[in-house]
Amino acid sequence: MKHVATVSALALAGGLTLVTPPAHARPASDDTTAIGGTLLGRHGLVVDPASQALPKSEASAFVVADADTGQVLAAKDPHGRYLPASTLKILTAVTLIPRLDKNKIIKPSADACNVEGSAVGLTQHKIYKVDDLFRALMMVSGNDAAVALAETNGGLARTLADMNAEAKRLQALDTVAKTPNGLDKPGQSSSAYDLALIARAGLANTDFREYVGTKVANFPAPGGKHYEMANHNRLLGRYPGMIGVKNGWTTKALGSFVGAAKRDGHTIIVSVMHHEGSFWEEVKELLDWGFASRGRVAAVGTLVGPVPQVKPTKPVGGPPVAAPAPARPAAAQDSPVVGIGALVVAVGLLGGVVWVVYGMRRRSRVRREDPLEP
Repeated sequence: MKHVATVSALALAGGLTLVTPPAHARPASDDTTAIGGTLLGRHGLVVDPASQALPKSEASAFVVADADTGQVLAAKDPHGRYLPASTLKILTAVTLIPRLDKNKIIKPSADACNVEGSAVGLTQHKIYKVDDLFRALMMVSGNDAAVALAETNGGLARTLADMNAEAKRLQALDTVAKTPNGLDKPGQSSSAYDLALIARAGLANTDFREYVGTKVANFPAPGGKHYEMANHNRLLGRYPGMIGVKNGWTTKALGSFVGAAKRDGHTIIVSVMHHEGSFWEEVKELLDWGFASRGRVAAVGTLVGPVPQVKPTKPVGGPPVAAPAPARPAAAQDSPVVGIGALVVAVGLLGGVVWVVYGMRRRSRVRREDPLEP
């Protein structure tokens, strides 16, 4: 396998296309410290020049990665920060699936039921399982389901803290969650790299894969009824091997999408951000390119693993043993004279204490009985 350093040298020689980042994107802090590799700090196209022609994309940023090895095969402004829209729900699901009992039945609040934007249509009835809400979150992008799940997790503040902590654990450092549903809010951001990274973490979870890969499902309604909802991912059932994951759109964020497909035992992830038009055909072409290029091109970076959890270590040789009390001098141990003298002194001190206590109690009793006592 070729090394990233080879691609770096080719980039310096002019083999890679570099463009100025768009004004709406907040750039990565430093090319040399970009998560996943130095080349991923660039803002233009980054790809092995020896590879076959990379499909064109109108997205301001994208990543094509091998989910099995973590290798980034091609990218454009991978660490540029953009509004994520509903693709942020991937982080919501990755964060909350391990924390919530999927069989728990909940009653949404009025705030959850009345949230703006895309919704599954929650009502204030205790008829919804957490499992139903996750399915609505990932299939039909229910903003109301996102808020209801956050409430079940202890509230919006706690859920956002959990989401941002999970992003840091995954090393998705371009991602800042200000809402659980991706509705635009100042300070909220993600990147094509982070979305691919978070989606890869989600695909390792069986429940996550089931939610993002379901085409049609029933959703509870009052009165013991239900209605049918269909997945918004247009590539499910249409692109060979499509697994999921999630699309998003707002007027400020424009179109965004993360998709994963599996062929011949290998999985490719494509993420796109800030796309002005329809991205579905472009995603299909990028997936095709990824399957054709994996194992044949030099990687330009890596989808890193999560931060290792540090576990407390036990002392070598077993639990600590208390040091023995210092031994008394031999004279103090063996001399009967010293022992008798110590006993006499102790008895004298005890007698003095008894006498003082008796006197204090007598004076106290006098004060209680006669307030004129000086």
